[in-house]
Amino acid sequence: MEQIKISVRNLVEFILRSGDIDNRHGRTAQKEAMQEGSRIHRKIQRRMGADYQPEVPLKIEVARERYVMIIEGRADGILTEPKQVVVDEIKGIFQDVNLLESPVCVHLAQAKCYAYIVALQQDLPEISVQMTYCNMDTEEIRRFREHYTFAEIETWFLGLIAAYEKWAQFQYQAKRERNQSIAGLKFPFPYREGQKELAAGVYRTISREKNLFIQAPTGTGKTVTTVFPALMAVGQGLADKIFYLTARTITRTVAQETFGLFRRQGYMGRILMITAKEKLCLCEEMDCNPVHCPYAKGHYDRVNDAVFHLLEKEREITREVLQEQAQQYRVCPFEMCLDVSLWVDDIICDYNYVFDPNVYLKRFFSEGVKGEYLFLVDEAHNLVERGREMYSANLYKEDFLKYKKVLKIHSKKCTAALERCNRHLLNMKRDCDSYRVLGDIGVFVFALMQLGSALEEFFQKEVNFPEKKDVMEFYLQLRHFLNMYDLADENYVIYTEREADGRFKLKLFCVNPAANLQSCLDKGRSAIFFSATLLPIQYYKNLLSTCQENYAVYAQSVFEKEQRLLAVAEDVTSKYARRNQQEFEKIAAYIYETAKGKKGNYMVFFPSYKMMRQVFECLMQRDLPQEMECLCQESGMTEGQREEFLEHFLEARGRSLVGFCVMGGIFAEGIDLKREALIGVIIVGTGLPQISNEREILKNFYQQREGAGFEYAFLYPGMNKVLQAAGRVIRTAEDRGVILLLDERFLQREYQRLFPREWEGFQTVKLAEVRELVEAFWEE
Repeated sequence: MEQIKISVRNLVEFILRSGDIDNRHGRTAQKEAMQEGSRIHRKIQRRMGADYQPEVPLKIEVARERYVMIIEGRADGILTEPKQVVVDEIKGIFQDVNLLESPVCVHLAQAKCYAYIVALQQDLPEISVQMTYCNMDTEEIRRFREHYTFAEIETWFLGLIAAYEKWAQFQYQAKRERNQSIAGLKFPFPYREGQKELAAGVYRTISREKNLFIQAPTGTGKTVTTVFPALMAVGQGLADKIFYLTARTITRTVAQETFGLFRRQGYMGRILMITAKEKLCLCEEMDCNPVHCPYAKGHYDRVNDAVFHLLEKEREITREVLQEQAQQYRVCPFEMCLDVSLWVDDIICDYNYVFDPNVYLKRFFSEGVKGEYLFLVDEAHNLVERGREMYSANLYKEDFLKYKKVLKIHSKKCTAALERCNRHLLNMKRDCDSYRVLGDIGVFVFALMQLGSALEEFFQKEVNFPEKKDVMEFYLQLRHFLNMYDLADENYVIYTEREADGRFKLKLFCVNPAANLQSCLDKGRSAIFFSATLLPIQYYKNLLSTCQENYAVYAQSVFEKEQRLLAVAEDVTSKYARRNQQEFEKIAAYIYETAKGKKGNYMVFFPSYKMMRQVFECLMQRDLPQEMECLCQESGMTEGQREEFLEHFLEARGRSLVGFCVMGGIFAEGIDLKREALIGVIIVGTGLPQISNEREILKNFYQQREGAGFEYAFLYPGMNKVLQAAGRVIRTAEDRGVILLLDERFLQREYQRLFPREWEGFQTVKLAEVRELVEAFWEE
């Protein structure tokens, strides 16, 4: 019989919520602490004695004619007392627990669901529920107890199930339609060499509940070759939902187009594109409360109807569809989007929605229950730095002084707490010349917790002042810092730094994000990491997962060697010590001679904006013929400016076009210029990150851990940028193109061992030879 699963938390929150969206009161009682079930839970559970059983998984099956509803979750504790059994639900909150007059409705409902399951399974005539609220800063506890007969709690639970039943019926019907439609799907193109084996490897990985890392050279069709077997696995009941995770908007578009290929074959699954909140918002200013936003007022009273009717009429749910529905029902489009995610089959979204501790979809990942989810992680090389950013946190001393002045007339308690924190930071600053790695900062963290508690209490009051929004943003940064401190372990380095602008920073630096990312991966069944630049693959396996049983595969390139001219210049470098006018002029000459070798569109990638402009100026000083045009990437380009830049490459023109760009920037990956739109890429330098204190910390960390400090901090990230830039040219089987590497360091063994297999047989070249080499390639 078909199974319809839902977590206890999602059930009660979805059915029982009501009222407004309101961001005006800090985190408030309705928002429990982010690291739910972590430090504070364990602390309370340990104090409860031998009669207290912590973290009890609970599940109940409710049978209907055509399907079974499975409601599951994890009770924080079950206390067996002499005369009664008590189900304990612990909520860590940031609010003063003494301000609570009664349990929050949805919290109590969650506990009552667990109580009903326990009473039913143990055949108890009555049962009690205990709500334990604990302030995350002061660790002060307040408890509420409710007592129920079995008849009372059963009547309540069955009423909840009755309200949910139309959603279960929808899921049953939608699942049947989806799976029947998957049975008729076929791979949408003739298989290229190696594609069928790659698709089979993805399916095999999913069936074994493993993770797979795929080095997939450009042209292997990595998106369709991972989506197809993932859909097949869903159709066979091996999984229930696909998360297609990306780092950039353009790769989300590719994923959407790929699912569209299967929709045209009759695929009936519902596909949701999650867009950032600021892009979905219907208001001029994003201020989520009933005073400033008409969509926030009464949102929860109307949103379930909006969601249900949207699911009935749409199967491809885009930003425009969500905004139209939100306007019709007067609800927040972003919050509605998150609710819709519960009921769709495929979600295309940013990495944040699975991995970021502040943004992740709590509807799926906060219950501690493993789901039948597949994670397809596109451009997975980006997840290393993104993972570090997500799980790092920093605070600036100057902010404490700034908000101390702001709050001086509003709260003596907050002002005093800010001053205490500032004094701690002042002591750290005195001991820091450039940067300093610290050991324990527990005393400072205790002062931060006191400040957090004072700010939370302050936000409960209706106090309005011009800087309130900024103070709330500072408060959220403070909370993030405290939450990351709870996670900090041997994978973190804590350091202080005097920045170039004079500001003083304290940072929790997540040097190795693998353990934190793995805790997210553990919530699903299987993950497929894929990229055209996942080399060396062991580096990415080490930094993206802690599992020792991950698979890896090198997909076969579908391109012929004859499609590409790959040459390394042996008489030029971008080495910092040799960055001078003579070297810039030589680089400019290489660009000129290459473009003269064959008229067409080229992109040149530089290690920095500064060097890009220096070489650009050198080229402009030459007597450029009428047949050559140059344009430069600018820092901070808008979406419109980016599109305008790329449109130049799509226009027909009678002369060469040379685009000056920056490695690792917006044009270095994710763009798809085919055939004549781009016939050559010139890469200046090895892409090594600039020397900084943080790079030095990374280097020292991995030198101690792996004996490979330079490689982890500089070489591997640098070569990834090189490979990404090189991948902009030759996008289809019909394309031909030139890849020119302008740095003699590429001839060193440590760089060449990072070349992909398809780069075997490269040529070396000198400036005097490059035009002739290019001409000969195009004459073949």
